[in-house]
Amino acid sequence: MAGPVLGVELPGPLSDERLERLRRMLSHISDRFVEERPGHFDLSVVAESLGVVDSDQERSRPFLVITAGPGVGDEETFEAEHADLPNLEPVIGFTPTHDVSIIAMCNGRVDHMVTALLTAEVMALVGGVVSIEIHHWQAPAIRDLPGLIAITPGPVCTAYGTSELVRAWVAHPNFQLVK
Repeated sequence: MAGPVLGVELPGPLSDERLERLRRMLSHISDRFVEERPGHFDLSVVAESLGVVDSDQERSRPFLVITAGPGVGDEETFEAEHADLPNLEPVIGFTPTHDVSIIAMCNGRVDHMVTALLTAEVMALVGGVVSIEIHHWQAPAIRDLPGLIAITPGPVCTAYGTSELVRAWVAHPNFQLVK
C-alpha cells in the first residue's frame, strides 16, 4: 500500500552536479538502490540513517524518489499534478517547471517521519520549495512553524516552505502527513 507523498517544487531542471549529489546521498542512506533512469530512484531507506527509530523493526523502508518535468521524464505526470494548481509564482516566488517527488510505499508512522526527513535531505541538495498537503485543522500549528512561506486554503490545504518547515513539522506533536 502506498503511503505519504511530498513534493519539492523547482524553478528549473536539476543540474548534473545536483543530480549526482542526490544520487550519492540516496545510495548512502539506502540498503537497496536502483536508478531506473537518471533521476528516478527505487530504494529502500534505512530509517535510522535519518535519525528515525524504526518501531516496526524493519531493516529498511521502500521509497521512490522521482524527478520530473520537461526534458527529464515523467512529464505527463508533472503536467497533470500541476494542471489544477493556482499560479504559484505569487505564492512561492517562481513558477515550478520541475519537481522531485518523495513517495513512501508504506503508510506507518515511521514512513511519515522518514518521508518528511528524506524530503528535508533532498531539499538540502536540490533547493526548491516543499509542498505539504495538510488537513485544515493542522493549519494553525503549521502557521507558527519556521520556514513557512504560505498556506493555500481548501478542505486539504497546502503548506509551502523550506526544509526548515519540514524539520519543524516532523518534530511537532500534531505531525502527520496526508496520505
